[in-house]
Amino acid sequence: MTSDAVEALFTRADGAYLFARWGRPIAPVVFGVTDETLATVKGACEAVAALASHELAETDPELGANLMVFFFRDWAELAQVPDLDRLVPDLGPLVDRLGAAGANQYRFFRFDAAGGIKAAFVFVRMDDELAGLPAETIALNQMVQTILLWSDTAFTDQSPLARTPEGTLVLRPEIADVIRAGYDPVMPVMADDRAHALRLAARMRGVQ
Repeated sequence: MTSDAVEALFTRADGAYLFARWGRPIAPVVFGVTDETLATVKGACEAVAALASHELAETDPELGANLMVFFFRDWAELAQVPDLDRLVPDLGPLVDRLGAAGANQYRFFRFDAAGGIKAAFVFVRMDDELAGLPAETIALNQMVQTILLWSDTAFTDQSPLARTPEGTLVLRPEIADVIRAGYDPVMPVMADDRAHALRLAARMRGVQ
């Protein structure tokens, strides 16, 4: 993957470059799924965290859980979640906009003083499109898109996932390389300078 391609993954629709990774262990909790699906989501979280060599935790000392994943059928259901509006600013107007747009997923991040990710809220509305996908596909896709602060357009044209000729669901190798490089201890937890993409690309070549 070229440095230009890496740069595009973190260049937002408004033209700004912004990269961030988790600055603390991830403590996940999942709502609205069966026990079987819960195991699938947590397995995806463990796999992606292992890829990044990033720690998981049972609890976060500040927030309890700092990765909250919600599965539901209607955006209006979020308004019924106790205290969620205290964690996600302007939740009411956000839900109205997402409902009007017919969106089936949304991710909201909070950041620490260093610019690293300290919390993420993943909302997945199970419409007909998502309901037709295997749970492992949805879970892995969401965890990959939560392990880093990707551009809002990063995966518009191509999913971060792929299937092998044998039918096994995998993360695209170049995306896996970006994640590993982004979590290299020598790399910053946050960057808003495009030169960061050059450093990422160099780290990727180093781990191949």
